[in-house]
Amino acid sequence: MALFLPELHAMTSSSPSTSSPSAPRVTWEVSQHIAVVYLNRPDKLNGLDRPMFQQLIQCARDIRRDRSIRVVILAARGDSFCAGLDFAAASKDRWMIPNLLLKWPWSKTNLAQQIAMCWRDLPVPVIAVVHGNCFGGGLQMALAADFRFADVQTRFSIMEMKWGLIPDMSILTSLTNLTRQDIAKELTMTGRVFDAAEAQSYGLVTQVSETPMDAAMALAQKLAQQSPDAIVATKRLFNQGWKRGEWSALRLERWLQYGLLGRKNQQIAMKNGLNKGSKEPRPFEPRR
Repeated sequence: MALFLPELHAMTSSSPSTSSPSAPRVTWEVSQHIAVVYLNRPDKLNGLDRPMFQQLIQCARDIRRDRSIRVVILAARGDSFCAGLDFAAASKDRWMIPNLLLKWPWSKTNLAQQIAMCWRDLPVPVIAVVHGNCFGGGLQMALAADFRFADVQTRFSIMEMKWGLIPDMSILTSLTNLTRQDIAKELTMTGRVFDAAEAQSYGLVTQVSETPMDAAMALAQKLAQQSPDAIVATKRLFNQGWKRGEWSALRLERWLQYGLLGRKNQQIAMKNGLNKGSKEPRPFEPRR
C-alpha cells in the first residue's frame, strides 16, 4: 500500500492550504476536447484519502462516458503532485484500508488498484504532469498514464518498502513496460528518492521541463487534432499488444485496423490528408 509520509505535511508552503474536509478532492474542466483533471488537496500534498480515491475513479468514469473528450491531462494543485496514501486519514478511518484492499469476484481490481488502472483503462490518452513529490501511490498513478511530463525539481520514490510493504496499486502493469527488471527491483527494494533526470534515464518520464504543463498541453493539442478513433485504437494496440507473441500481436493489429477502415472519422482523415492544406480541415466526429 502506498503510504503518505506524515513528516511531509510541514513541506507545504506558499500554495493555498485552505481546502476544507468537504472541498472537492478532484476538479476538472474540458476545453477543445481536452480534459484537464486536478488533484485538489494541496494542504495535504494531495495525499490519498478515501474521498480522493472515490472522486478520482468517478472522474475517470465520467470522462469515459463523454465521447467528445479526446485527451486527458492529469495534474495537481499545490506544491506536490501526490505524496501517496494519507496515512493520518487512514489511521482515523478504520474501514479505509479494508475497503481499498477488498476485491469483488467479478472485478479485475480492488479500489487501491483502480486509482491507477482507471487512467490506464481509459480509451483516450492520458498525460500526467508531475511536480514536487511524486511518491508511492502518486507515482503508480502517474506511471499508469500514457505520457509523463515532469518539472525539473520533481522527486520520485516507490516508497512502500519504508513501511515494510510492496507497491500494490497496479505497478506490475506499468513499471514492467517502462524499465528494466533490475532497475525496478532496486527502486522498489530501497524505496530511495530519485530526481526527474534519473527518472527519465530509467524510462519513467517522457520529458523533463521547466514548464511541464505547457509541454503537456502542446502534445495534447496535437493528439486532439487527430482522428479520435485512430488515437483510441493506437492506445489499445500498444497497451494490449506490447508483449504479445507474434501471432497474437499480428492478429490484434488486423482486428483494430478492420475496425477503423471505412468508418466516418477514417474517411474524414483521408479527405483532410488529400486536401494537403488547400481547404480548412473537416472536424472529426466524437470517438466511437
